[in-house]
Amino acid sequence: MLSNDNFTLSNGVQVPQVGLGTWMIPDDEVAQVVRDALEIGYRHIDTAQAYANERGVGEGFRTSGLARDAVFVTSKVRAEFKDYKSASESIDTSLQQMGMDYLDLLLIHSPQPWADFRSDGDFDQGNLEAWRAMEDAHKAGKLRAIGVSNFERADIENLLTNGTVAPVVNQVLAHIGSTPFDLIDYCQDKGILVEAYSPVGHGAVLKNATIGEIAKAYDVGIAQLCIRYCLQLGLLPLPKTANPNHLRSNIGLEFTISAADMATLKAIDGDTDYGQASAFPVFGKKRTAA
Repeated sequence: MLSNDNFTLSNGVQVPQVGLGTWMIPDDEVAQVVRDALEIGYRHIDTAQAYANERGVGEGFRTSGLARDAVFVTSKVRAEFKDYKSASESIDTSLQQMGMDYLDLLLIHSPQPWADFRSDGDFDQGNLEAWRAMEDAHKAGKLRAIGVSNFERADIENLLTNGTVAPVVNQVLAHIGSTPFDLIDYCQDKGILVEAYSPVGHGAVLKNATIGEIAKAYDVGIAQLCIRYCLQLGLLPLPKTANPNHLRSNIGLEFTISAADMATLKAIDGDTDYGQASAFPVFGKKRTAA
């Protein structure tokens, strides 16, 4: 099983090196998934206001029998909240729904509202307003750390230049065949930990023959290889599954990918076919939150 190793964020907070993603796990089902994951050994759970399952995630933790400080919990402010008031109120709502006094990490879910994702619209001021609400919640002890998701370099520089607290995390789509190396280098140079959501490419990479052959050579599953790939790049992977067997295998990562195989994996063609998931903006060009 995965060791208990942590990443250390730039503010000194420790975060377990693999987390459980909960996107698209319904609120009435996610509590059991969280309980299963915590029993197996996970100590890092990732959710978001847009996932509509914060209540269930909180229930899963509260009924696990673990102490609050034993589990690292992340959520995200809705991408559409680009003013101080709505962002600030949403933080309190998240805490109430989850039944928690604080969150370990809170992120701005996207630099643009989902309907304008990667558009040319100027949301710099809105992001600063949301960020100011998060800074104040951080000072008040409601948040141990604050960061961003889906932010590009210019979006991050806006916060670094105009904010008072630097983001400690940027959570982005990153997997074999779609690894934003330039952004990762930039973030790591700034002391920002990159978290990789959909480290198995929303299942798309499972069909890749080259990845399958390399995984076979290590006698591991393709998903395990993909998660290990992220770790060896210094990323924090957030694989999502509700299947207990997959929960176990996703942290069964006691192997090391060779330098030669890492080079092969890094060079794999980035034209990933996400199938129906392409309807979500982070995988394609549509309008639904992810």
